[in-house]
Amino acid sequence: MAVDERVRPAARSVQAGARKWQFTTRRGLLIAAYLAPAVLIVSVFTYYPMIAGGQMAFRNWKLTDLTDTSWVGLKNFQDVFGDPAWGTVLTNTAVWVVGSIVPQLVIGFALALWLRRRFPLRGLYQALVFFPWAISGFLIGILFRWLFNSEFGVVNDLLQKAGLIDEPIAWLADPDKAMAAVLVANVWYGVTFFAIMILAALQSIPDELYEAAALDGAGKARTLFQITIPYIRTTLALTVLLRVIWIFNFPDLIFGMTGGGPDDETHIVTTWMIKITQQGDYGRASALGLLVVAGLLLFSVFFLMATREKSTREKKGAVA
Repeated sequence: MAVDERVRPAARSVQAGARKWQFTTRRGLLIAAYLAPAVLIVSVFTYYPMIAGGQMAFRNWKLTDLTDTSWVGLKNFQDVFGDPAWGTVLTNTAVWVVGSIVPQLVIGFALALWLRRRFPLRGLYQALVFFPWAISGFLIGILFRWLFNSEFGVVNDLLQKAGLIDEPIAWLADPDKAMAAVLVANVWYGVTFFAIMILAALQSIPDELYEAAALDGAGKARTLFQITIPYIRTTLALTVLLRVIWIFNFPDLIFGMTGGGPDDETHIVTTWMIKITQQGDYGRASALGLLVVAGLLLFSVFFLMATREKSTREKKGAVA
């Protein structure tokens, strides 16, 4: 009887909790009513355009002849792969992504480490560093188009005064130099994103870890690679992933600077897709859009799997 008296209050508490959280039809309808406006808006403005645009990839959808939107299967994809510019566009896209990510990560990391220290007017310096991120990418492209202008651009003027060049360089008119110019602009623009994200992660590292490392005689390099980077590895991985997706889908700056020229030498996949859309071939543009979505999805899955496996192996090694 004594055991039964002790168990009875616990049983009553469990039953009360079950009654409290019991799902009823009324509660279900109330939840559905709250969610319905958001679901409707997202469906109308996001999912429906995605489905409608996706089905265009399998149809002969051209503005020049809207009377014939027949089903063509994979023909639009074959046209994309068979286009002579496809190889150049893929190469430019790889150069655009890798050539932007690596300098942005390194410079952004260095800026974040510097801004983490306490020094006079640190808040002002942070505001100046973060300010470019508030500007439109297309506007940044126009700004750098003036900076790289061959006749009165600041870049040529500075290089001539420094004695590095003898005459102005037509940066944006030369197919061999135009890609380098847009990469410089994108690196300048994207460093801020890495600095913001990494600085936020650095501020979460306990100062006790650095104090313990200093007592153990660890130098700056050892502290960086054994404390700082491992502690913020997850933030670094997610930041790189987000930035890769962002840069891959970032035609604004290129359109502002070169419009994809000269001779289509600065086109990446997304700017090329916009060009095809402007030509009125919505079927081929939609096919290219589906390829972009599929490629980014596969990259995201493999990237997250790789980073998770590496983190798991390191944790097992630390435990062992």
